[in-house]
Amino acid sequence: MIFSVERSALLDAVTHLQRIVGAKTSMPVLEGILISAEQGKITLISYNLEMGMKKEIYAKCDEEGDIVISARLLADILRRMNGIQVEISADERLNCHIKSGEATFDIMGMAATDFPEMPSVNEGTQISLSSDLFSEMVKGTCFAAAQNEGAKPILTGINISIENGVIQFVGIDGYRLAIRREKTEVYENISFTIANRSLGEVVKLIDEETDKVEMYIAPRLICFNINGYTFISRLLEGEFVNYKKTIPSEHTQSVTVNTRDLINTIERVSLLISESFSTPVRCYFNEHSAVFTSATSMGRATETFNTELDGAAFEIGLNSRYLLEALKATDTEKIKILFNGSNAGVVILPVDSDEFTYMIMPMRLK
Repeated sequence: MIFSVERSALLDAVTHLQRIVGAKTSMPVLEGILISAEQGKITLISYNLEMGMKKEIYAKCDEEGDIVISARLLADILRRMNGIQVEISADERLNCHIKSGEATFDIMGMAATDFPEMPSVNEGTQISLSSDLFSEMVKGTCFAAAQNEGAKPILTGINISIENGVIQFVGIDGYRLAIRREKTEVYENISFTIANRSLGEVVKLIDEETDKVEMYIAPRLICFNINGYTFISRLLEGEFVNYKKTIPSEHTQSVTVNTRDLINTIERVSLLISESFSTPVRCYFNEHSAVFTSATSMGRATETFNTELDGAAFEIGLNSRYLLEALKATDTEKIKILFNGSNAGVVILPVDSDEFTYMIMPMRLK
């Protein structure tokens, strides 16, 4: 195998594909990138058995062939070389020669025959969304999905559904819930759950020049086409949580607040709360104000926030990080916050639309 290609183009592709490779896997070949050279192009593939990525790049190919090269090592070498072009060759013994400018490297590759075949989606439901909408929906829900491996697998994903021209993303981890809805011109009725990490990788492929995100959904797989990259991921199996029954249908107290002002207040009061502490922010709501307090071994912080309470005065404890992540995801000037006393979930809604619903469960106050 012998080919030459623009170094910056190859480095950009390898940088994206490197994030997919398996880490500490029992199959060393999964820690590499499969490079296939043929007339006029090279094809790069990374695959970790759960998700994979493919990219084709124009290249001058003098001899066709395939080889797997360590993704980390290849990225480091390309990043530190300073030539405009890079030439890579490999022989039948998997000796790989990399040259750019005055620098050369000779490293061992791995056999392409050992690299597992990445699945493909040849048929399925096709959906096209604007890149801005897709990014906003992911960022508005991904923080609420379960992050730890000990959680139910289905909770580590985002449920995406389309019904009657409305697309909805839902994330839930048992302590909080995030829902984003937007009207779309897609009228397919479909529902599936995709791993939160997979969606995060898709968003990283989107740049300022990306106009559309193309999705192809099959029974067990989903494929995205973005900026010349093909990204594929397994869908999470099982029925998604019946989150609708967790959202209160009525409320006994409510406030309407300026979002940025409330964020600033909670951030100040939370300065004494360490991630290692499970200390709630104590929130006391009365007729004309809310008093937020935090008390830890480091000290005590208190701030009064002016707001009009609709309902009886009450006190509630909230996780400051959960509250801040929900508030920052609203991306709107004013919000409504609904309560049912001290022991029920707190619901955050837009003032005059239904584009999002956020809910966090209260913490016990001592």
